[in-house]
Order: sequence, then C-alpha cells, then structure tokens
Amino acid sequence: MSKKIYLVEDEGNLRTLLKRYLENEAYIVTTFNNGISAKQKIEDLPDLWILDIMLPDISGYELIKCIKKRNKDTPVIFMSARNEEFDRVMGLELGSDDYLSKPFLPRELVIRTNKIMNRSVILNRKKEETIIKIGDYFINKSQRTVSFKDEVIQLTNREFVLLNYLAENKNNLISREQILVHVWGNDYFGSDRVVDDTIRRIRKKVSHLTIETVYGYGYKLLDNCQ
Repeated sequence: MSKKIYLVEDEGNLRTLLKRYLENEAYIVTTFNNGISAKQKIEDLPDLWILDIMLPDISGYELIKCIKKRNKDTPVIFMSARNEEFDRVMGLELGSDDYLSKPFLPRELVIRTNKIMNRSVILNRKKEETIIKIGDYFINKSQRTVSFKDEVIQLTNREFVLLNYLAENKNNLISREQILVHVWGNDYFGSDRVVDDTIRRIRKKVSHLTIETVYGYGYKLLDNCQ
C-alpha cells in the first residue's frame, strides 16, 4: 500500500516540484500552501508530514506540536531557509525526525523520506511482534502489560508469563508440564496444581477470554476472532 505524505509549503513552484519528485517514488502526496488548512487535516494521520517552518499564517512549530499531540510517532521533516542551527535544534526539541536547510536538491528530500519510511516499517513490524491481540485484549510483551478496552489489567509476574505463553500458542493445546517448565522452570518440584490455581486467577481477571480446559492434560487459549 502506498504511503501518504502531507507536504506543507507556501512557495508554489517548490511545492509542485517536491510533490512531483515524491510521487515519482509512488508516494501519495497531498499539499497545503498554509498552516491553517494543514492543521485541519491532522486527524487524517498521514504516514509523514513535511513542514516548512516559515508559513504565511501559523508556523511549522505550531503544526508539529499539534501533530505530535495527536500521534507522537508520526514522523516529521522540517524545511527552513532561516537560521539553520536554531531551527534544527528547535525542530529536534519538538520531535522532528529530520531537517533540510533551503535551498536543497529535491532528490535529497526523496532520499531522506525513503529512509524515514523504511525505518517506520521496521519499527511498526517490531511493534506488531511485541503486541498480541486476542479479542479485545492487547498483550504487550515489551511493557509486560495486558489491557482491555484501554483499561490495564493488573497481573502478577507469573500470571502475565502464563497468559503470554498461552497467547503465543493460541488455539493450541498446551500441557501442564509444558506450562510448568516455561513459567516455573525446570527446577520446580511442587504440585502441578499451581498451574490450575494460576489459570483460575487469570480467568477472573480476563473474563472475556476463553481458556479451555482439557482435563487430565492442559489448557488452550481460544482466539474466537480467527
């Protein structure tokens, strides 16, 4: 799917030139000649904003504040013909991902855009790998949290590890022995009833999930959305 870029530049010829170069890279480019019209489209959540700092109405600084408030992960490239050092520092402090000092070659903007887009793809892929969605629940492995409709569910460490293990193997039957080794380790010599007790507590806390019991063997977490 083609990536969407919103380009804000008040100088007409430059705006047209940059749009053409970016479209040649198969990006979908929407342009704005002022900050107010661009600000009205922040909810569109494009994949990248390219902002001129000096605009006829509101500055690129104000725009990036609104963009990052809506989604702090949205990448932004600043362009400016003013004092390069000051604008670069201000841009970084406000969350910009890159900066181009005018005049610049359009190809340079394309190269920097491609790098940011490629980086975003990698970051999104890593993010998807760390988050498991089961029904309306989100299990964040890196943050070790479980949330349900924006509400964080309080789990103990063992409960989280066990639930995450079942989620990673959703719709597959996992034996009590496998659970004991994965969650409690090879050195655990207690009763396997500890698995049943932990599952019972998990069921109460994530009551909208279906953890199926196979008596005499183990458990299976069902993903009913598949």
